[in-house]
Amino acid sequence: MARPTTPRILSRLLRIPTQRRLSSQSSQSSSVNAAEVSHFDSLASTWWDPYGSSGLLHQMNPLRHDFISSCLESQPDPTPSKYKCYLDVGCGGGIFAESAARLPWTKSVVGIDPSNKVISIAKAHARQDPLLLEPGRLEYQNKAVEDLPVPRIPEEQFDIVSLFEVIEHIKWPAPFLSSCLPFVKPGGWLILSTIARTWTSWLTTNVVAEEVVRLVPRGTHDWSKYINEQELRRFFRAQNGWGKDGGLKSQGCMYVPAVGWRTVASGEKWGNYFFGVRKDPHRE
Repeated sequence: MARPTTPRILSRLLRIPTQRRLSSQSSQSSSVNAAEVSHFDSLASTWWDPYGSSGLLHQMNPLRHDFISSCLESQPDPTPSKYKCYLDVGCGGGIFAESAARLPWTKSVVGIDPSNKVISIAKAHARQDPLLLEPGRLEYQNKAVEDLPVPRIPEEQFDIVSLFEVIEHIKWPAPFLSSCLPFVKPGGWLILSTIARTWTSWLTTNVVAEEVVRLVPRGTHDWSKYINEQELRRFFRAQNGWGKDGGLKSQGCMYVPAVGWRTVASGEKWGNYFFGVRKDPHRE
């Protein structure tokens, strides 16, 4: 199949709305997209190669933990507990889930992903570390978030629900986010990373990263699915009991060749960014 030319790509982009409607709903009961699953199935075998197709995710992982720590430190915990429970939605091969499970203040990590191939890779890699084999420490499930039973009590919820590099692969982000919210315990955080939908991000991710430098496989990013930080802010401000009293944070970041990932002031307005929103401690 012939590759689209630059004029054709630009023409296609100009037809894409400048705002992605997070208020849009879907009649579909699942966020799973077969084409997206197939794409990541093809990358499963190299997931744990730090120089392979997921190399940028390996390098980004320390910033994920830094951002989570900044969120937790910004607000007092209503039920102080040293040990945290994580739900990693779209965990892939387990890069973040494994690292979270090794933290001394972690009680448990549950990683879920709709791709059976990447979950198999995650389970196989975890078996190499005896710590991760401790009962309740790390569990993987081949499921979408909509397939999980909705928690009925706070003890079934999580301190951290993470969606790292996930939402830009979801066709209908609003119902997907709504499906994730019940899993956050009162006072807990929903943490995600994604990419702003700007001309700068199109140039850096779709052109440079995929076509020129080949840092990631072609077809990994769909610019029309990127979500701007202000769209997320509007979505969560419309949710009762979320992001109040300073419980909403964002942090831009960018990849610098030969250096790695670095945080960037105001980077959330034009490129990669982290976003965190806290559930009101008094909301069930």
